[in-house]
Amino acid sequence: MKDNIIRLVEFNDIQNIVDVINIAYRTNQGWTHEFNVVAGDRISPKQLKIELQKENFKLFVLEVEGQILGCIGLTEDADSIEIGSFAILPTHQNAGYGKQLLNFAEFFAKQKQHIVRLNMSVLNIRKELVAYYERHGYHDTHQTASYPLDANVGQPLINLHLLLLSKQI
Repeated sequence: MKDNIIRLVEFNDIQNIVDVINIAYRTNQGWTHEFNVVAGDRISPKQLKIELQKENFKLFVLEVEGQILGCIGLTEDADSIEIGSFAILPTHQNAGYGKQLLNFAEFFAKQKQHIVRLNMSVLNIRKELVAYYERHGYHDTHQTASYPLDANVGQPLINLHLLLLSKQI
């Protein structure tokens, strides 16, 4: 890989991160999109600013040669870290950047003595994404949650729910 930097998001990155997330999830590009199952933006600048104000939330960006190619959000709870806001620009998917960010999240979590697992939620119909995470040590907990309609993260076009995946560290 080229000169990659993983760093905390900065205020002047906000619009760029919003664009990365919305392109990765809401355009018909790459293999991680939800284009045909969820309408509307995944995140807005206002929503991201609100998230960044939360004390237990950290957003890291993956920068290569000065360009932000991806991001991963880590929300720390009592004994776990929830992964969210995880996106790689479609033009840079399948190049190992997602794996690099997942490895970073695991390394970050291991630095916290009280953290015992990483969790994430994935749309139930995204079988290839679940398989990707399973290859990286995550397992289906068989716990589900309703699609978060009240979170303003898009409107489902079909019946959806979330699967909770988890990885012990």
